[in-house]
Amino acid sequence: MERTGVITFQGGPLTLVGPEIKAGQKAPDFTVCDAGLAPVSMKDFAGKVKLISVTPSLDTPVCDIQAKRFNTEAAKLGDDVVVMNISVDLPFAIARFCSASGIDKVKTLSDHKDLSFGNAYGVVIKELRLLSRAIFVIGKDDTVSYAEYVKEITEHPNYDAALEAAKRHS
Repeated sequence: MERTGVITFQGGPLTLVGPEIKAGQKAPDFTVCDAGLAPVSMKDFAGKVKLISVTPSLDTPVCDIQAKRFNTEAAKLGDDVVVMNISVDLPFAIARFCSASGIDKVKTLSDHKDLSFGNAYGVVIKELRLLSRAIFVIGKDDTVSYAEYVKEITEHPNYDAALEAAKRHS
């Protein structure tokens, strides 16, 4: 399934691959990998609220700010909420970024291997093989309570709305 014209990069339209995920639906499962190349799936966070911050690449200014903002906020959300950042960056680059930037509260995960997350959540940018900027909040019952696909991927997501959704379910 392809969705055209849903997002732009510097004003140019791009194509997203996969379904549009909406609040109220059951969250699809996925498998990504951590910095040690171990598989991680949504099931690993069963019983927790999941705030998933999706970034094209941590090595860009907006993605850097997004990861740092959620890292700061994650400490305030409590133990019932897990904050993940998913990109297609290689796990080694993610580990280096986290070490250099002091990212220690967000679970930084890579979807580079088979785009399991990106295809399940409809955030694969066909033209770039990157993930589009998006935010998903998934309740303890694995129901999506918040979904934002940022229209222009060089812009920031609505941090406050995502954080409010995570707090409501924790």
